[in-house]
Amino acid sequence: MQVLIIDDDVVSRMVLMHLIDGADSGGGLEVLEAEDGEEGWTLLDGGLRPAMVFCDLRMPRLSGMELLARLRADARFAALPFVLASAANDAATMEQALGLGADGYVVKPFDQHKVAPHLARLAAPLPDDESAQQATARLGIDGARLLLYLGGLERQLDAAGPAIADLLAGGQPDAARAQLERLREGCATLGLHGAAAGFAALLDGGAPDAARVQHAIDGARAALQRQMVSARGQGA
Repeated sequence: MQVLIIDDDVVSRMVLMHLIDGADSGGGLEVLEAEDGEEGWTLLDGGLRPAMVFCDLRMPRLSGMELLARLRADARFAALPFVLASAANDAATMEQALGLGADGYVVKPFDQHKVAPHLARLAAPLPDDESAQQATARLGIDGARLLLYLGGLERQLDAAGPAIADLLAGGQPDAARAQLERLREGCATLGLHGAAAGFAALLDGGAPDAARVQHAIDGARAALQRQMVSARGQGA
């Protein structure tokens, strides 16, 4: 399992690598480096698929915010865990990061207590999604019917983001949670187990955050698209 560190400051990279190695008691993590956002993007676009990215906020060529926005606009990386790191700890910067879909924000200087909670997520990976063949066999339907179901869920996901954001803005968290539960059930029914787990995580606690809701929806859409490709290849 790989963790990618993107930071133009070599000392910061060294410190973070040391902390990750110290937290990796099982020796299952491989730490990779990139010197700025542009190099990080080149690695990811070229096929690197790390389990998590730690990225500095301010860098030459491509900043952490710019890289995050580029990743979240690309279906390949919609669900990639991405943690921004910066010496800036003002609320506006943190809010902007979360609004773009960051999964976390670490304030420098690094220490074990700040980094360990993010690495803990890797100890319990999301369950694997089913292939179209597995889903059709379990549901007792053919590939054409699965595509119809997937299309219906896709329309629900497209409508859910703005609808849930409006409910949260209007002070209706229970109604927002009810919509999230329906999305969770739909994903679980169609074998999109990782997406279902993402929605379940939003339901486990208080009122969900609109930025994290959209991030979960984007991840679900990416998983749905993969299963659609699988269903079409099955001969639907």
